[in-house]
Amino acid sequence: MPATMAGIPGLKDTYIQLKSRMEKAVEDFRKAMAATRTGRASVHMLDGVTVEAYGSQMPLNQVAQVHAPEAQLITVQPFDPSQLAAIEKAIRGGDLGLNPMNDGKMIRVPVPPLTQERRQDMVKHLHKILEEHRTAVRNIRRDGNDAIKKAMKDKKITEDDEKRSLDEIQKLTDDEIKKMEEMSKAKEREVLELK
Repeated sequence: MPATMAGIPGLKDTYIQLKSRMEKAVEDFRKAMAATRTGRASVHMLDGVTVEAYGSQMPLNQVAQVHAPEAQLITVQPFDPSQLAAIEKAIRGGDLGLNPMNDGKMIRVPVPPLTQERRQDMVKHLHKILEEHRTAVRNIRRDGNDAIKKAMKDKKITEDDEKRSLDEIQKLTDDEIKKMEEMSKAKEREVLELK
């Protein structure tokens, strides 16, 4: 069924804005999932690391090349060798429980296997991120519902349009939340899988 809201002149912009905000929330959630550590090394584990470089904070991937050549190792090759110490300090201070080693040319970051306790903590962390993003999507739904009710009050749409649009926003909300829940379940399995 095509989007009815997009076809209603009074609601078209509202619909486009809501859909885009919800998709952004899901994308933000996807990034948070990618950065969550599992038992395997992943270049995304360092996505949240920012480095003090050239007088400002820069994402690690803008000052160095990041690779995961082995399941338990990440390598970081700075574009500018003078940034080695700053990058090492940023990774160490990144609250990731990682201990980078600098050999003068590149930084090796061994990824220790996760303990069962650490895995449980990470699953709790995943649930917390999921709940925050579910709430964000629900808040976007509330904004949409308010906009629809206002359009109805201002007589820009009919009662039928209002009902269909409210149902449509609910379906959009359910779909986006379901996407996030599926991503979360897959990530949870990955975290709990013993390597």
